[in-house]
Amino acid sequence: MKIYENESVAIIGPNGSGKTSLMKLLKGDSRPYYSDDSKTICKLFGRERWNIFDLRNKMGVVSTELQSRFKDTTSIGEVILSGFFRTTDIYRTHTITEEMTDAVKNAAARVGIEDKLTKNIGKLSLGEMRKVLIARALVPRPSMLLLDEPMTGLDIVSGNQFKNVFDTLIENGTGVLMITHDLEDIPKNIQRIIMMRNGKIYKDGMKNDILTSAIVSDLFSSDIEVTEKNGVYHMSVL
Repeated sequence: MKIYENESVAIIGPNGSGKTSLMKLLKGDSRPYYSDDSKTICKLFGRERWNIFDLRNKMGVVSTELQSRFKDTTSIGEVILSGFFRTTDIYRTHTITEEMTDAVKNAAARVGIEDKLTKNIGKLSLGEMRKVLIARALVPRPSMLLLDEPMTGLDIVSGNQFKNVFDTLIENGTGVLMITHDLEDIPKNIQRIIMMRNGKIYKDGMKNDILTSAIVSDLFSSDIEVTEKNGVYHMSVL
């Protein structure tokens, strides 16, 4: 599997298919296990080997697990600023520049929270906190965003707003790698789909080629109807 810089991909599959393990591998939280002699499992940005810190500097991560690491008394501005240091707090050893402060304001403006930087995150709704995490991921200007089930817990309106945000980011050159189990979560501008099943790649191709009722039914081992309207895919169990 090769994922190149500025490429946007959605990885889908049922529970237990290996999506979370793959995300941990991409973030450098776990090491690959090789079961054959090829010693090749994944290339990121066209390269097989990376210094893990250099790789993390090229990726911004948004996950529900991440948001639980911050204290309720932390301000929105501090959470976004922490994206420069890959931490969950701002410490005395951190040197904060004027450029960083400006970048925090710009990232907050991109998701519509520029007027709330001094507000504590303990008072935020789930959707607002997700916006904060997106701004945090964007602040160091990464080449790619890693989105781990970014729509989990959001209502239909908030979910649609986030898809629009991701579509805009893709249009402006930011690569998006999304892991999800729901076709409706996939932004319109993501065209490549990787399907996983039993820890392996089941299908890898363009959205309009593999998001069919037959293929998705086989992926989830159930009778599923897939429909598409205005670039958004839906699936329903028959």
